[in-house]
Amino acid sequence: MADLKSLAKDTAIYGLSSIVARFINYLLVPIQTKRFNAFGGQYGIITNVYAYVSILIILLTYGMETTFFRFMSKEGENPQRVYSTTLRMVATTSLVFAAVISLFLNPIAAAMGYEDHPEYVWVMFVTVAIDAFVAIPMAYLRYLHKPVKFASIQVFNILLTIVLNILYLIVLPAMRLNPFGIYDEQFTLEVVWVFYINIFCSLVKMLLLWKELGGIRFGFDKAACRRMLSYAWPLLVMGLAGQLNQAASQILFPFFYDGTVEEARAQLGIYGGCIKIAMIMVMITQAFRYAYEPFVFGKSRDKDQKETYAQSMKYFIIFTLLAFLTVIGYMDILRNLVDRSYWEGLRVIPIVMAAEIMFGIFFNLSFWYKLTDRTIWGAWFSGLGALVLIVIDILLIPRFSYMACAWAGFAAYGVSMVVSYVAGQKYYPIRYPLRDIAVYFLLAAVIFCLLTMANDRLPVWAALLVNTLLILLFLAFIIRRDLPLSGLPVIGRYFRKN
Repeated sequence: MADLKSLAKDTAIYGLSSIVARFINYLLVPIQTKRFNAFGGQYGIITNVYAYVSILIILLTYGMETTFFRFMSKEGENPQRVYSTTLRMVATTSLVFAAVISLFLNPIAAAMGYEDHPEYVWVMFVTVAIDAFVAIPMAYLRYLHKPVKFASIQVFNILLTIVLNILYLIVLPAMRLNPFGIYDEQFTLEVVWVFYINIFCSLVKMLLLWKELGGIRFGFDKAACRRMLSYAWPLLVMGLAGQLNQAASQILFPFFYDGTVEEARAQLGIYGGCIKIAMIMVMITQAFRYAYEPFVFGKSRDKDQKETYAQSMKYFIIFTLLAFLTVIGYMDILRNLVDRSYWEGLRVIPIVMAAEIMFGIFFNLSFWYKLTDRTIWGAWFSGLGALVLIVIDILLIPRFSYMACAWAGFAAYGVSMVVSYVAGQKYYPIRYPLRDIAVYFLLAAVIFCLLTMANDRLPVWAALLVNTLLILLFLAFIIRRDLPLSGLPVIGRYFRKN
């Protein structure tokens, strides 16, 4: 129980920073969707370019975050040399990538459909090279169990991003000033400046990690490098395949949509804007991952680790289901995060959130092959999911537009989750509380149906009232069954006395 409390504490700090950062970042959604109307297609450009970026960050970190944690806690390894070696490896690959992009910018931009605006590609791809390098000192903060500094840097970076976006998207247009402070009556917004803001904030983040970057002085260990690459390459394949499950649809959509380029960008923008609301699941799984990776590898020698992993899975599912129901219950409020011109795409949100829950479960299941050094299995599982997604996208996007993207992600994560569980029970069996988990899923499904009916059939005020009562019912069930109030700090004293 002490281990779970420690995990919960770190998850709470990482989660709070992630939620605060994402919430602040959410302020960009109404601003950007309002300034870049859905049918103008500019938000579709942002969605499309960011999809490429999400793939590239996996490619440029090539599994070294997880590999870093594994080797920092591995017997016989020198932690300082491991950290320095990891920094030098990722720094080298990032610099090479930036150089290649600069040399072959025009043909790369043309292949992506941006031959008229290669600057979009250069700015964001150099940004992702910086972010890949910065990911290692950020992982080092997690290894040192410094969640407060980690969280502070994350939140500050997001605050800086949103302040600069507000300046560019709201303040300057109101004053008729261009980004250089010169009065311009004809000044119009350009997407590229959103990308310039990103590269500036990434550079600031790197400067904030200057102390941690000093670890590069401990030298380069060639033997450790070879061992790490041998461990990491299946993680790279797995990471790429896994990220394809999230980003491939946004990349493939313009190529397979049955319409003009402008229409494709408009529809993709609607999809991209609406799934921002569903990203609360990404926040939860990301916060859990930040705390869970060092926790799992640090506990790998304990006798009761399997029981702890099983309970961690159960509580992860419980609270993601609670988050899912909360988003659905307050959809009439949350939909205002995006401009009204995007509302036709709100129907994808339950599908995307359900897919993210399955991805979180898949992530929890993934540690059996990481702890047994069978990381190639992760590549196979994620690759199978990516194949399912791509096939569904290619076949169904021409007919069902972005709804095909939502269901493709759902199917992909579902397949990866199931095959990982089946294989894991053979090679690293863990007795998950399947009956308890099934009860929660069944109850959540029933409440979801009731929430949806309330949203569709009742006035907004009545739907919010009914939905609040239903969510509280689910929360009361959690407390009654698995989270007794007497076990909580502070208020638990009162319940123990009574």
